[in-house]
Order: sequence, then structure tokens, then C-alpha cells
Amino acid sequence: MDIGYILTVIAVIFVSMTFHELMHGLVANWLGDDTARLLGRLTLNPLKHVDPFLTVLLPLFIVVTNMLTGANAPVFGGAKPVPFNPARIKYDEWGVALMALAGPLTNFVLAFISFGCYVSVGGDPTTIAGQVFSISTAVNLGFFAFNILPIPPLDGSRVIYALAPDFVRRGMDAVERYGIMLVLVIVLVASPLLDSYMRAVISIILEVFARIFGVA
Repeated sequence: MDIGYILTVIAVIFVSMTFHELMHGLVANWLGDDTARLLGRLTLNPLKHVDPFLTVLLPLFIVVTNMLTGANAPVFGGAKPVPFNPARIKYDEWGVALMALAGPLTNFVLAFISFGCYVSVGGDPTTIAGQVFSISTAVNLGFFAFNILPIPPLDGSRVIYALAPDFVRRGMDAVERYGIMLVLVIVLVASPLLDSYMRAVISIILEVFARIFGVA
């Protein structure tokens, strides 16, 4: 088992999820809610954002399983949600949706930058730089694809929430109370479907990236 590879993945995950959560907090603060700032969550300290299951155990389980089985399942995860007060955010649910999307969009941008760096160093995953940028691209796209799912409590659900009628919102509020347990059920029960969805999303994005950087 390649311990260096595992440590690199963990390091990339910590950096990626830190920027993800920081952007949630910064956008919320920009929209009028300083809850995250007052609670010390507007920080690049990853320990402030770590969720034991989403940040460490889940992605580590996927990485180790890939290495032991030879599979290539997308690595994904999350972090401890940044606290916010929806009543203080401008533009009501649309402001909350914008705050929610800031996280996965940050991962998308990080993936784009990482892919560009990967190409600039020769596109060779066997070199140290190539491996780091390759892992960063894959992990950030995994975070993006997973978090835009329109299922509470994931970020994508906030867009649906903004568009949904009141009775649907009440249902989503009830579902969101189960939070991490729902995510665990999705990962365990719908694993093949989730894997197919994420592979498709990541494949499409990588093709677009490759065309942009002229390596398609």
C-alpha cells in the first residue's frame, strides 16, 4: 500500500475542504450574516472545518478500497458545515443558494487550476508534481460532483430549496435533520448509482478541461 499516495490524498482533501468551507463563510458574510466569522470559521485552519466521517473516514475508505481492489472510484467527501443564519442573509433563499454553491464552485475552480498545472508539468502522473496535481484535480472534481447533488444536507439542495414550493421545503427540512446519517445511507445503499453519476460528471468536466488546455 502506497502510504505516500494516501498522505497526499489526505493533504489535498484538507486543503480542498478548507477552501470549500471558507468560501461558504465568506459569501455568507458578504451577504450580511457574520455567524461564521464570529464563530472563528473564516479561517484557513483545516482543523476548524474537519468532520471525522466526511473529511477523513469516508474519503480514506474510498482510497484504501481503490488500492486494495484495483478500482478507480471517485474520491469525495465533505467537511463540518459552516454555521449560518438564513434570516440574516440578503435575498432570502436565493442568497442562501448562492452561499451554498460557493463551496462546490470553489472546488471546481481548484480542479481547473490543478488540471492546468498538471498539463504545464508535462501531464505525467508518475512524477511527484504530476501526481499531486492529478490527485488535486480528481479530489476537487469529486467534491464538486458530490456536493452539487440536490439532496439535503448537500449544497445542491439549497438551489432546489429556493425554487421549491412550501410543502416541498417542509419535506426537505424534515430530511435535513438527519444530516450525516442520510449521507451515509446514500453512500452505502446507492453506491453503484452514485459511482456512475460521479464518473459521468467528472468525465464530462475532464473532457472540457482537456479541450480548453489543448490536450484533448
